[in-house]
Amino acid sequence: MKVLTAKSVQVGPDLAAWFDAGGGQGLEQALADPAGIISCLESAGLRGLGGAGFPTWKKWAAVAAQPPRPEGGGKWLVCNGNEDEPGTFKDRFLLSSTPHQVIEGALIGAVAVKANQIALYVNAHEAKMLPALHAAMDAWRGHPILARVAQEVGAPVQLQVCPSSGLYVGGEETAAISSVMGKFPFPSLKPPFPAEKGVYGAPTLLNNVETFAHVTHILRHGPSWYRALGIGEAVGTKLYSLSGDVLRPGLHELPMGTTLRELVFEHGCGILAGKQFKAVFTGGPSNTLLTEQELDVALDFDSLYACGSRLGTGAMIVVGMGTSILRKTAEYVGFFAANSCGQCPSCKIGTYQVSRILERIEAGAARQTDLAALENLARLLPGSGRCGLVDGAATVLRSSLQTFRSEYERALQN
Repeated sequence: MKVLTAKSVQVGPDLAAWFDAGGGQGLEQALADPAGIISCLESAGLRGLGGAGFPTWKKWAAVAAQPPRPEGGGKWLVCNGNEDEPGTFKDRFLLSSTPHQVIEGALIGAVAVKANQIALYVNAHEAKMLPALHAAMDAWRGHPILARVAQEVGAPVQLQVCPSSGLYVGGEETAAISSVMGKFPFPSLKPPFPAEKGVYGAPTLLNNVETFAHVTHILRHGPSWYRALGIGEAVGTKLYSLSGDVLRPGLHELPMGTTLRELVFEHGCGILAGKQFKAVFTGGPSNTLLTEQELDVALDFDSLYACGSRLGTGAMIVVGMGTSILRKTAEYVGFFAANSCGQCPSCKIGTYQVSRILERIEAGAARQTDLAALENLARLLPGSGRCGLVDGAATVLRSSLQTFRSEYERALQN
C-alpha cells in the first residue's frame, strides 16, 4: 500500500538504486505507448494533489492539444514543489528522499504532452536538498533513456532545477510560471491558462510534486491497481501531513478515503497530554475547520467537499482542548497577510486589517464593532484577488467565527 514512501524507493539521488528497485518501468511503459498515457491517467482517476484536485488527465490533454511554440522554447513542464504553507511537508520529503520517482513522473508527462523543457520548481528555503536534486538531474541527463524521451518528444530534453522565490504566493501556478522565468511571482489573471500560454508564452503543464510521483506508479502497475488502493469511491493513496496537538505527528501515506478519526487516533496516536480532540484545520490553514462531529469523514476530495471543507494538500493540523482557535486563526491569517504579494488591494489591505483586528481581540483590546468588522470582511473578501490567498484567509476566518464564536465573545468580555 505504501507506494510513495516505501523504503525501497528512498534511494536519494542514486539512479542505479532507483532502477534496481523497479524504477524506470513506468517510463518504459510510457515510451512503449505514448498515446495511451493520458487515457491511463483518466482510467486511474488521478487528480491534482497540490490542493485543487483537478483531474490530471484533463490538464495533460489540454497541453497535448497545443502546438509547441519555438520562440518560447517549445513546450514546458513545471513540477511545482514550492510548498510553503504551514503544516504541509510532503513534497520536501519526496524531493529529498525519493526524487527519482518525481523526475520519472515528469518525464512521463513530457512524453505525454511532448514537452522538451522540464523544470523542478522547489522552495528556496529547502537549500539542503538542492545539491541532491542537482545530482539526481545529472544522473538522468547521463542516462540513455533520456535520448529515447527526446526522440519521442521531437526535441532535446532540457532538465533544470529552479529555486523559487521562497514566498508562499509563489506556489500559485501563474506565479510559479513567472518565477521560473526569473520574475517576481505575481499571480496573473486567467484565461489564458498555462496550457495555452505559460513559461515564455509556451504551452505549459504544471502539476504538484506528489502528482508526478503517483504518475510513475500508475504507468508501472496500471489504473485498476491504483483505483484498488483507495477506500470506497476514492482512488489511490495520499500523503497526509499530520501536525499540531497529536502524539505522533509526521507524514503518513494511507489509502485515499481514510477517515479523520483513523488518521488522528490510530496513526497519530491521539491527542497530546491525554486531552480531548477539539478541531482540525484540514488541507492546511486555508480551509474550513472540522470538529468532533466530523471525525468520521473520509479524507478524500469529494467527501470533504460534501462536508463543507477541502482536502487541499492533505495537511491536517490538529487542535486539542486547551489550545485557542482564536490564537491559531490569528497566527494563520497573519501568515497570509505577511505573504500577500501586494498586487491586489483587497488582499494586501484586507488580510492586514483582519490580522490587526484578530490580534486586538486576542489581546482583550477590542470592541463588539471589531467582531462585526470581521464578519463583514469574511463576507466581502472572497473572490476579490487574482489568486486564492485572500480566499484562504477569509475561509479560515469565517469558519472559526461560525464554529468557535464563543472564543471571540469571551475575549471581548475580558
